[in-house]
Amino acid sequence: MRNLKLLKSLQSSELQGPGSPQCLSLRVDAGTVLVASQYSIAEFNPQTGQVVSEGSLTAEGYLPADGSGCVVGLQDLAEVESACLSTAGGDVVVFDLNTGRLECVGSVATGLTAMSWSPDEELVIFTTGEETIIMMTKSFEPITEFAIHQDDFGEGKFITVGWGKKETQFHGSEGKEAAQRKAQNVKPAAEWDDRRPRVTWRGDGQVFAVSAVCPWTGARKVRVWNREGVLQATSEPVDGLEQALCWKPSGSLMASTQRHPNKHSVVFMEKNGLLHGDFTLPLRKDQAQVKELLWNNDSKVLAVWLEDLTVGEDGRINTCVQLWTVANFHWYLKQSLDFGTDPSQAPVCVCWDPERPLRLHLVTRGWTYLAYDWGWTTERSQWTDALDNADVAVIDGDKILVTSFKHSTVPPPMCSFELQLSSPVNQVTFLCQPQRANQLAAFTANGNIAVYGQDSGGEPDKVANGFRTVPRPLVLQKTFSVAFHQQAPLSLRHLLWLQEDVFMAVGSGLLPASSALMVLCPGQDTDTLSVRCRLEVDGVVISLVHCCSTQSLALQLEDGRIRKLLWDCAELSLEEWRDSSGCLVNFPMPCPQMALCSVDGQECALGLTGRARLFAADVELASNVSSFAVCDDFLVVTTHSHTCRCLRLSALGLKGLQAALAQDGGQNDETLRRVERGSRVVTVVSQDMRVVLQMPRGNLETVYHRALVLAQLRQWLDNLRFREAFECMRKLRINLNLIYDHNPKVFLENTRTFLAQLDSINSINLFLTELREEDTSSSMYPRPEGCPQLRQQPHISGRKKVDVVCDALRGTMEAADPNKFCLSILTAHVKKTTPELEIALQKVHKLREPALTNFGTASAVNPPEGDGGVNAEEALKYLLFLVNVNDLYEHSLGTYDFDLVLMVAEKSQKDPKEYLPFLNMLKSLEINYQRYTIDKHLKRYGQALIHLSKSGEEHFPEALQLVKEQKLYSQALRLYPADGAHYKALSRAYAKHLLDQQQAEQAGLLLWRCGELDGALEAFAAAASWRNAVCVAQQIQMSDDKLALLARDLAGKLSEQRRYTEAAVLLDQYAKDYEEAILALISGAAWEEALRLIHTHDRADITETDLKPALFEAASAQTFLVEMQAAAFSRHRTRLAVVRQRKEDKARMNVPEDDGPDCADAELYSEASVVMSASKYSHSNSRVSSRSSKNRRKAERKKLSLKEGSPTEERALTYALGEIVTSVDKMREEVQALLKALVLFRLDERAEELQLVFEEALRAMEEAVPEVWPQGTHSSRAPMMGPSSTANSIMASLQQQQPPLPPTSQQDVEISTPPTMRSAVKWKLDLF
Repeated sequence: MRNLKLLKSLQSSELQGPGSPQCLSLRVDAGTVLVASQYSIAEFNPQTGQVVSEGSLTAEGYLPADGSGCVVGLQDLAEVESACLSTAGGDVVVFDLNTGRLECVGSVATGLTAMSWSPDEELVIFTTGEETIIMMTKSFEPITEFAIHQDDFGEGKFITVGWGKKETQFHGSEGKEAAQRKAQNVKPAAEWDDRRPRVTWRGDGQVFAVSAVCPWTGARKVRVWNREGVLQATSEPVDGLEQALCWKPSGSLMASTQRHPNKHSVVFMEKNGLLHGDFTLPLRKDQAQVKELLWNNDSKVLAVWLEDLTVGEDGRINTCVQLWTVANFHWYLKQSLDFGTDPSQAPVCVCWDPERPLRLHLVTRGWTYLAYDWGWTTERSQWTDALDNADVAVIDGDKILVTSFKHSTVPPPMCSFELQLSSPVNQVTFLCQPQRANQLAAFTANGNIAVYGQDSGGEPDKVANGFRTVPRPLVLQKTFSVAFHQQAPLSLRHLLWLQEDVFMAVGSGLLPASSALMVLCPGQDTDTLSVRCRLEVDGVVISLVHCCSTQSLALQLEDGRIRKLLWDCAELSLEEWRDSSGCLVNFPMPCPQMALCSVDGQECALGLTGRARLFAADVELASNVSSFAVCDDFLVVTTHSHTCRCLRLSALGLKGLQAALAQDGGQNDETLRRVERGSRVVTVVSQDMRVVLQMPRGNLETVYHRALVLAQLRQWLDNLRFREAFECMRKLRINLNLIYDHNPKVFLENTRTFLAQLDSINSINLFLTELREEDTSSSMYPRPEGCPQLRQQPHISGRKKVDVVCDALRGTMEAADPNKFCLSILTAHVKKTTPELEIALQKVHKLREPALTNFGTASAVNPPEGDGGVNAEEALKYLLFLVNVNDLYEHSLGTYDFDLVLMVAEKSQKDPKEYLPFLNMLKSLEINYQRYTIDKHLKRYGQALIHLSKSGEEHFPEALQLVKEQKLYSQALRLYPADGAHYKALSRAYAKHLLDQQQAEQAGLLLWRCGELDGALEAFAAAASWRNAVCVAQQIQMSDDKLALLARDLAGKLSEQRRYTEAAVLLDQYAKDYEEAILALISGAAWEEALRLIHTHDRADITETDLKPALFEAASAQTFLVEMQAAAFSRHRTRLAVVRQRKEDKARMNVPEDDGPDCADAELYSEASVVMSASKYSHSNSRVSSRSSKNRRKAERKKLSLKEGSPTEERALTYALGEIVTSVDKMREEVQALLKALVLFRLDERAEELQLVFEEALRAMEEAVPEVWPQGTHSSRAPMMGPSSTANSIMASLQQQQPPLPPTSQQDVEISTPPTMRSAVKWKLDLF
């Protein structure tokens, strides 16, 4: 739905010469044009108006001096800086552009009729007067020559396999008559056909086509050859085929024209010569002839050069150039250049620019050069207020197709309504005023401006039409003629409708590189617009935009300069565009598409270049933007990465826009939406939050962009417009939790307003059922960066969100009208985190109580009329809809209310034979035992035990069995008195359970306090709780022998647990075996205590036999252990230094680190693989899960692998060094005790050796701690700079300065934290 908008035009009349121009070629690299006439060839610079070089063709004899000669072809050869031209006389001449010399490189005696170079300028085709084709190389060496007219079809001849006959084949819509229809004779070419061949190349230069008049039929026929001169195909006979022929650069089709008895069409041919589509030209029969067809460089625009066949009233012929585009299989006439009937203004040469797709070059018969630059634009209304229909106008010849997207999305080429004009339309502009944004003005090819507005009668914007609401079409209100002399077509451009009868336009200036701004207003003649004021601008204006909100006008010059136009005063004036700081800002390069907006409170100009670069003044926002639109406070852009971004301008500055467009967007990024490849923004319906996109093939798609929707929702919620927000969220499937999560405090304070606005039980129930604990304002719909964030209030007393909302709404509904909101109240009870089904059932039961009172039956009662309530049956049915019927039956049974149980059971699918006997059995039981039975049935064993304990003594065995089965020992002990037999029985059972659970000491305590001393003694002995065991043994008055035996047994268990000191106490005090006690102390390295017992019992011999040898052995073992630990520490420390040095070298050389099993994503990959495996093999989920857990433990072990070269070697070395330091530091007390004992027995050498080794080990470790565990290494490391540094090394060093990632496990924390050494512990002896 785009139109072609004229950006600028260039007119130059300085080039003059004898005769008239005949051929035109472009020198793109020099910016000049080559023009050849029947007398000369000249190189002309249209910017300066100077002739760069010129050569006479008559002086050299290539053309006759009387001007009867003709140049049939002209081509610029950029590679050799020359031009090649061919004459009708048969000469091929090369014009040297540097020296101005002419050289004939070949001649054909029969003359030449056409010349065409291949797109790569490697081959050239000549057609001769003998109807032959000569193919040459770029150095004019002949390759081949062959006849144009050949009897053979070509290599692509269709193959008939002989299936069926023509009479039996399907002929489509033509019917069976087509089988008997005879082939019509092709009529000869029209009399105005120049009979000259037309040569055109495909864009890739592999094939070319020639259209020539067949000598046998007199009709034109198209043949296709390849680069080798081999005929490929011949076109089918086409009656009325004309001379124009042009191959589409994209290579798909060739365009030509065909004259029918009742219409004139542009037809398309495939490479095989078959017709493939057409469109009809808006011409009357025999009105005009098509001189040429020209595709532009990107194959999007087709130029049709027309010339009338009949003379006008003044005896002259009118000439016109039309520009056509196609979308959604419909051809639109976008521009019509009417050159009038002046012969000097008629174009004689027309061509497209080979580099700029939308630049058209023309040369008239009067030697006037014209260049037009177009750009794509979408003419849309300006979104000023709620009355705006979001109209989009599409030009289609003398019609304007208007689509009102506010009411409906009509796919092109259809529309909401059409505006028919008397002349082709070239420009469309909407009125820039509030309340009237739907009115438009059209500038036609005949120089008039037609104004369309709403019909004053009836409803202003829309009328009812059956079940639809359609916009009322615009009506023609006025037609103005412009009192402005137009020297060439489209002399006025960038038309803006500013106010009632006030227009702004841009025209050509007095100089070629200048423009004129004109304000057009009606004069004395109200039907004529005259120039009220005019302002000359030094530069070519390529865009003129207006901002409806600020009434600002801005223009852009062709070099990117931006100027502010002051137009609401007597005289026009220009100001430089400056930012808030007063600095001059301009676009770095021309931007054909431009718009004004407010960014961060500052008016800013946005521009989009032809190469997808979006600028905000002089700041580049993005480099992959395909289209953009400004709607209220939002910027909507589509990108070449197939996304549609919607950004809030008031919340983001220029840097914020840059950052947002540079990011890929997260999962819940509301500003980003994926769209189809090649999508473009057509318009934005701000009131409906819709963005209309057009796909490359022309169809439309309407999307509700999440950013627009959420912005509108937040605004509604801030204004307490809950009804609009709820309907929008339900329609667009936005999670309803956002109503509360947006601002919990405001919602809880306005629950009455919320209920009053919704005013629908179903809506309230829908809101309640969708409640969940997730905070959607931070998870699903987080506010974009730059938007103000609301501080979320924590829930009262730590309550959960669902419970808070349900209780708040339930309280409001119960206070307002509990009958009306009965179903919603039930929903609030059921939806809570712990469903209050019992309370809900009680409320349903209360609805039956009036019926039971009034009628004596269980039938439901209807609520009072007018209160909107429900009866018990409806309430119960609704409750069964929310809750599973079996669950509801169980909960009703848990209320112990059999009337309620019967009410629910009647609505269930249960067979009365199943539940009635059960209920009757329950009714016959004692009340406590009855409730016990119900609780046990419902598996509420705690409640069942309470009720069973109240049922009587006879039920205690059942209670004990229940306790054992459900392990309710602690609860059972609280229900029975401590001095009773039941309590003792429960204690014995509990103790047995604890023994089975390997908790013997606790079992002994239970047995001890309830008087079971024998059992308690066994339990304490099994737990090695020797103090409690001795106490119990003395309490039962155990004999000395048994006590000694018990003590030895306990001492053996303590020794196995390396509790030698406690074992020595038992052996010495209770077993009376001091020798075993001393040996136990020696085994436990308790030297001082062993020495005390030796002297207490006067056994000095043990010193020599046991103590001294143990001391000697312990000293040797400790010395060896310390030396081994010190050696291992030194080895690991050295290796760690090497590993870290290599790591720094790699970082300096910018070598990436190898990802090992400790990388941050390893766990993610592992989890992903588990999920994939589980989804594929659902039966092996548990096995996969256990294997994953095993793999994780294996991965943790691999992290501590000391294998050299492994990625985790540094971490493993650090962990090993920490373990060594910790273990050595713990030896301080043990070494001190050993040193004292060694000194006491004069083993000074051993003691000194041990002390020296241990001291050296501690010193080495204390010195190494800062080296192994450096503090702030990453933050203190300076970036590498200097002349020897490279960009990669500097970036690597800067990356190393970034803070390290947080540890991912407790083990990582331990590795990164240096071990603590207890330097304050005194262990060293000063005797050495």
